Amino acid sequence: MIADFVLASIHHVLVFSLAGIIAAEWMLIRPGLTGNALGLLASIDRVYGGVAMLVLAAGFLRVFHGTKGSEFYLENPVFWTKIGLFALVGLLSVPPTLRIMRWGKARREDAGFVVPETEVQAMRRYVHAEAALFLLIPVAAAAMARGYGYI
Repeated sequence: MIADFVLASIHHVLVFSLAGIIAAEWMLIRPGLTGNALGLLASIDRVYGGVAMLVLAAGFLRVFHGTKGSEFYLENPVFWTKIGLFALVGLLSVPPTLRIMRWGKARREDAGFVVPETEVQAMRRYVHAEAALFLLIPVAAAAMARGYGYI
């Protein structure tokens, strides 16, 4: 019971952290992005990947070592909806990560590099889509916690 509480707490803290990281990226990816802000964005993006992996690890520990048992999760289509949404958010994060890496390289080659506004706008659309899909995950979690989708 205590282990389940600890796993749930860790999982929730990590999920909230991931939401904050997505929000931070969205706020940093703005026209005129350059210099220190670009370096900060690159650092935040690296943390994003790490926290996302920790969310998955904590979540799957809950599935296989939590009080409800793996059947509760693995047989529930709402659980798989959550996993699918998380995977989509992850896939949407790939183009911004690759672009941020290119921007970092350009910045190292030219200290005066400014991210082109068209690229900023394109990346903001990706991060906005990530955030929109990410917001659906707690909705699915709340439904699942109340027994929806359980066969």
